[in-house]
Amino acid sequence: MPPMEPHYDLIIRNGTLIDGTGQPRFKADLAIRDGRIASIAAPGVLDAVRADGELDATGRIVAPGFIDAHTHDDRLLLSAPDMAPKVSQGVTTVVAGNCGVSRAQVRFRGRPPVPPLDLLDDEGGWFRFDTFHDYVEALEAGPAATNAVLLAGHSTLRVAVMDNLDRPASEAEAERMREMLDEALSAGAIGLSTGLYYEPARAATTEEVIEVAQPLAKHGGLYCTHMRNEGERVIDSLEETFRIGRELGVPVLVSHHKVLGRANHGRSGETLALIERTMRTQPVCLDCYPYDASSTILTLERTRDATRTIVTWSRPLPQYAGRDLSAIAAELGVTEEQAVARLAPAGAIYFSMDDADVQRILAFAETMVGSDGLPHDSAPHPRLWGTFPRVLGHYSRTLGLFPLETAVHKMTGLTARNFGLTDRGVLAAGAWADLTVFDADTVDEAATFARPIAPARGIDAVFVAGVAVWKDGAATGARPGRVLSREAA
Repeated sequence: MPPMEPHYDLIIRNGTLIDGTGQPRFKADLAIRDGRIASIAAPGVLDAVRADGELDATGRIVAPGFIDAHTHDDRLLLSAPDMAPKVSQGVTTVVAGNCGVSRAQVRFRGRPPVPPLDLLDDEGGWFRFDTFHDYVEALEAGPAATNAVLLAGHSTLRVAVMDNLDRPASEAEAERMREMLDEALSAGAIGLSTGLYYEPARAATTEEVIEVAQPLAKHGGLYCTHMRNEGERVIDSLEETFRIGRELGVPVLVSHHKVLGRANHGRSGETLALIERTMRTQPVCLDCYPYDASSTILTLERTRDATRTIVTWSRPLPQYAGRDLSAIAAELGVTEEQAVARLAPAGAIYFSMDDADVQRILAFAETMVGSDGLPHDSAPHPRLWGTFPRVLGHYSRTLGLFPLETAVHKMTGLTARNFGLTDRGVLAAGAWADLTVFDADTVDEAATFARPIAPARGIDAVFVAGVAVWKDGAATGARPGRVLSREAA
């Protein structure tokens, strides 16, 4: 009896593979079985083999699904589980819980009482999980289209435990936060994030962070941080970050690395040199987004460092979302300072970086790509929908900042390695079949500051565990995502 031909769920034929390692592209067919890559074969080898489904990728790149190293998708995973802003640009895994803000371990009746927790809940009722285990259980019971990697947020812990955020935590409060972090890590969180830049955590000392973060070493977790200062004192903040990692004995991740303010333009050469030196003695990684404008809550202090400010949402004056602050002030007949007070609580986009710094940081060999998008803003920063195709199109193809293979590595293999995700971020037999199929000649962002909600151009198909989640310009409705850990995926 002749041997039976292998059966596959899907074969992607005639594609050009970029495998996520940074190595040169190559022509091959790729076969999927039971959610994993079963075979990568030279053209022609699988011609006689059939599968339940086939995709002709002639003239297209087949790459690992992109891993968004920095998101605020904690609520989106449950409230809009098709994850259209992400799968439309090729993202198959999101890292949530950044900047000190995560959704679990605190409960509010209405909207969160302090920013930036309201970045995850502009309606009220979404902070409803008393334990991290409850949140993970909800994600597993109602999975999203993408996989999720979760961080516990230090600011969320402070809000849950402390009656006054304008001071360092007491010994008893730090102990309670340690216990909560240990619960989160046991339940599936892969690390702790801080947002020392934001008001709820500004009074936290370095020593408080070290005390609270003690469980990271036991669980092999990451320390990720929106640093205390990304402007004039950026070097001091980097040194603080590295000290925390050294004293804990854990890897650190510098979130959305940048230098803010006109007076600091050009200092990325200085910060990257320090990061590179430190990498020789302790584990350090970093991510960035490919734009010269940031986005967060609206405050007068932040407008002063910006050459332009766009309001992204406003609770009392929602009609001004998407408008320039200067134009709003003129229309209201008030100063910009008065306009900020009338708009608050609100969010904003701040143009306070130099593209030369963005390019230098993005081109740094160890920089990962993260969107830092805010999915619940009325007029979001275009990075929410456009980050990954912008890197592939604008920075790689148009500007030639790095080869396409390098661009893909920065959003796949490098990210999987830094987050400890097994069998993700690469095309290899046995790896999970998280895949993006795109046109290298046309892929680019379609989202702009004027029209921020728009699916990317040139993304043909996106698969999570071999299941199509984006095809023919639309989300398929499939929800095969999982909560991933650092040890196994």
